[in-house]
Amino acid sequence: MSTKNVKSVKNSLKFKAVPREGALTVRVGVKKFVLPLEARILSGDGYLFLSFSALSELFRVSERGLTAMAQDADATEAYEKLNPGRRRSRRKGAAPAELPEDLAKALSAIPEGFRLGFDANGAPRLVKTRNRRKKNA
Repeated sequence: MSTKNVKSVKNSLKFKAVPREGALTVRVGVKKFVLPLEARILSGDGYLFLSFSALSELFRVSERGLTAMAQDADATEAYEKLNPGRRRSRRKGAAPAELPEDLAKALSAIPEGFRLGFDANGAPRLVKTRNRRKKNA
């Protein structure tokens, strides 16, 4: 994978982060106020991505606190750790799995109200199925 700079990682993560309102607070004297800003935040494995409508920044998290990463710094590792993967959908047009005849015959011999289960040693056995009732609203 090619290296990514901080600017390209910030642009890529900006719309992948979930927007949250009321995520930032400010303390003035003894009162705590929620700032009326929408912030987009991603964090994990030593990195924090913080974005506002007009500003975004990539930070390295350490024991001493947060340090902003320089614009020309290598941010490949931060991108890999912060980038949420795409959800994979089922493939369309996948061939249906076929059940061998002897297996289908054996499964059809299982009595109603039971299912195939396995004990602690891995041996197959019949297990009574649970009948769950719907909860009354």
